[in-house]
Amino acid sequence: MTGLASEPPPAGRGPVWLTRNVKTLCGISFLQDTASELLYPILPIFLTIVLGAPPAAVGAIEGLAEGAASVTKVAAGRLADRIARRPLIGTGYGLAALGKLLLALATAWPLVMIARLTDRLGKGIRSAPRDALLINVIPNGQRGKVFGLHRAADTAGAVVGPLLGLALYEALDHHLRSLFWVALVPAVASVALVTAVHDPRTKTVKTATAADTSAPAGPPRTPWRALPGRFWRTLALLAAFNLLNFPDALLLLRAHDLGLTTAGVIGAYAVYNLAYAALSYPAGALSDRLPRPLVFAAGLAFFATGYLGLGLIHTPWLVFVVLPLYGGFNACTDGVGKAWISTLVPDSQQGTAQGLYQGATGAAVLIAGLWAGLAWGTDGQIPLLIAGTGALALAAALPALPAL
Repeated sequence: MTGLASEPPPAGRGPVWLTRNVKTLCGISFLQDTASELLYPILPIFLTIVLGAPPAAVGAIEGLAEGAASVTKVAAGRLADRIARRPLIGTGYGLAALGKLLLALATAWPLVMIARLTDRLGKGIRSAPRDALLINVIPNGQRGKVFGLHRAADTAGAVVGPLLGLALYEALDHHLRSLFWVALVPAVASVALVTAVHDPRTKTVKTATAADTSAPAGPPRTPWRALPGRFWRTLALLAAFNLLNFPDALLLLRAHDLGLTTAGVIGAYAVYNLAYAALSYPAGALSDRLPRPLVFAAGLAFFATGYLGLGLIHTPWLVFVVLPLYGGFNACTDGVGKAWISTLVPDSQQGTAQGLYQGATGAAVLIAGLWAGLAWGTDGQIPLLIAGTGALALAAALPALPAL
């Protein structure tokens, strides 16, 4: 343990792992994802149809945005192990809200790129500090539940957001730009809720500074070489997989190319997120009982099903079958991957480890977005089939690999 003040136990008779921070951070993520996912399914259509961007630009924008987030996650993770985490979280959510304002003002696709970069820089700043606070005082055997519940709350926003967007899209006579302004409301609300987050480092850092103004703000920086070998091996494997995991914006572009209307794309995305949200907590809880690599491998099988399915189908309504199956991928890998990584390092290195993990996998998504966008062609079938086949092979191999 880090020796920092612990978070007060939850009131009442709720589970011990369901701390105040878990509840608050779930609420914050729900609001922010409601804002983000209200816009995400329409963004590829807005870029290509309204602003005239080529499909390669969609992949490049999303890939560059995730790449910027990746670099920032590494730096923020290092800071999160040395200074108070709540200011980093607040800054991150504040930049995400600013990014949505810039989207509302964009009149050309390069401006959308700036807006997405701002939004994703915010994600990079907040992610590792938030995840470190989520598991503060939570034992290893219950972290799958915590990350699973957080992912479920986050993704519930990804269900509400698209459905709200679909309703407003129809109510506002198909004016896409009006939706960007609506998304600002939950985004700003999420920033305000950060003030309710309990950060034990805040008091510790203030006390140390008052006692000795020449002392460092927090614990000494841990060199990366001090992280365990199991962490590095697991990180390398998970980052390698994400070279096949290109941004979901391209999957939505494929759905549109198959013949779904804008409303149909939004609806399919909402169904995907409903499956994702519904499966996230059960998958996280299952990973507290079974080996996490096994649960992660199941997620890769869902990934392969989604990508191969989208690559092979030619009937629009089948998107509503394939995308919910794809939702099982993120449910079995996102929170499970974070829980897996969290058990490989001591508590004093959680921010650094989460930042490196999320940064490395995000950088891999950047590369995936670039190659998939360039290879997209007229219908995206080739990159989908390549990625789906690769994921299927890894899903079969992962449980058989020796212990990392």
